[in-house]
Amino acid sequence: MRDDPFDTLGLPPTFALDAPAIRAAYLARAALAHPDIAGSDNESARAMARLNQAKFILEDPEKRAEALLLRLGGPTKEQDRSLPEGFLAETLELRERIEEEMGSARGDAARARWSAWADAERRATIERVAVLLARAVAEPSPEALRDVRTRLNAWRYLERLIEQLDPAREGPAR
Repeated sequence: MRDDPFDTLGLPPTFALDAPAIRAAYLARAALAHPDIAGSDNESARAMARLNQAKFILEDPEKRAEALLLRLGGPTKEQDRSLPEGFLAETLELRERIEEEMGSARGDAARARWSAWADAERRATIERVAVLLARAVAEPSPEALRDVRTRLNAWRYLERLIEQLDPAREGPAR
């Protein structure tokens, strides 16, 4: 069974965590589990690995949303592949348009414009997911959890588009 990153870092199970809170919780727990303090046994190494993994998950909004959804008992992406109505057709049309514009003489300008658009879409998606997760935490129901899963599935498509627009980007700029 996978460790719950919220429990591992001693943080409340909420999407509304900020980077300083995650970092402070990580540093406090890491100081106690570090092999230089706790000894160099295998257990302290495993504890540090769990802390590093929890920090990695919670620092990334998409991974944090996934972890919270699973904690709430929501479906995994393998269990529910649903997308918002019309999303796939819109995405395919959008990709065609982007490829066409980037293949033109103004390719660099198009890439910059589409990258800015995609970053704004990511911010809007994060805000939508925050609202959906707050609703699911306040009033857990299969419908609320499915709504979160559907939006997270769509978010993944957006992340793939962002990766294709800027393959040199290292990690998510969130």
